[in-house]
Amino acid sequence: MEFTLDATSNKARACTIKTAHSTITTPVFMPVGTLGSVKALDMADMHDLLGAEIILANTYHMYLRPGDQTVAKMGKLHGFSTYPKSFLTDSGGFQAFSLSDISKADANGIEFRSHIDGSKHYFTPKKVIDIQHNLGSDIMMILDDLVALPATQERIKLSIERTTEWAQESIDYFRQKQQEGVGTEQNIFAIIQGGTDKAFRTKSATELCAMDYDGFAIGGLSVGELNEEMYNTVEHTVQYMPEDKPRYLMGVGTPEDLVENVERGVDMFDCVMPTRNARNGTLFTSFGRINIRGAKFKEDSGPIDPECDCLTCKRYSRAYLNHLFRAREITFFRLATIHNLHYYLSLMKQMRAAILEDRFAEFKKDFYEKRRK
Repeated sequence: MEFTLDATSNKARACTIKTAHSTITTPVFMPVGTLGSVKALDMADMHDLLGAEIILANTYHMYLRPGDQTVAKMGKLHGFSTYPKSFLTDSGGFQAFSLSDISKADANGIEFRSHIDGSKHYFTPKKVIDIQHNLGSDIMMILDDLVALPATQERIKLSIERTTEWAQESIDYFRQKQQEGVGTEQNIFAIIQGGTDKAFRTKSATELCAMDYDGFAIGGLSVGELNEEMYNTVEHTVQYMPEDKPRYLMGVGTPEDLVENVERGVDMFDCVMPTRNARNGTLFTSFGRINIRGAKFKEDSGPIDPECDCLTCKRYSRAYLNHLFRAREITFFRLATIHNLHYYLSLMKQMRAAILEDRFAEFKKDFYEKRRK
């Protein structure tokens, strides 16, 4: 991986990340392709229509179905899906958190039952890396111990201790495998934990950032805490993260969350929000959200967002989309998802341009003023 810090505007950063498969300019939003597919879209949409340079696939889900060995035989993620740009794969730690009723963490890893057939499995730091070697992702995430908030001090302390131990085991194993010729084009990120406790975040960040990782993520946020708590935690944590490596905030979030956290120095984001909300009829615009199912859109001939130049806005009216949603036409899911992802990806490009011109504060002010009209 090649990393370049192109410009800053106060703490906001514009960077360039080069992997074996693409050149990624930041700030960047990574559409979520859980099963090697972004819901409602195909890879031509992602590559040709939306121009996404990187998407996220889910290690836990790809491991269970179709199986990481099957993916490896079919040309790994890039060959299997035909998406030629970069993939980031998470580690399965979040699934252990979100499926906590069928999983259990211990000192060595995470035991869980498949949500598909109930079969029992066990993820260790090394096994998660082996799976991601088979998947062939450009950026792999290590196994971490994520806890829901609020949590006791004892549980958060245990979380960061386990995460640090697993991180050391992971980086040692990853670099060993690279020396053996495995995963030489892949990169690996560690995940900082610690809830919203600044002392825990300091400890986790300090310990992890001393290790030989290609980038670092902030995990364990947007899991129940208030927005201001998230923003304060991010602002505190980034000061302990290297300036010459990517900073990734996992699982975040709303357009407002993206703006606030770019301002605090974060480079990379992912979230299911634009795709999931699209399927539920909630569309993101430069002036805020709209719910296209509303009766007021039944005879509205305008586009979703007059400022948007996506395929959906250039060709279809709010009235038509209202009709498609109410009729439960499959076409709605594609058109709405194209719009929401285009909005998110365009928002990142606008922020990058503002950073390069050192006018991020002005951009942020305009961003919020449009939402108040």
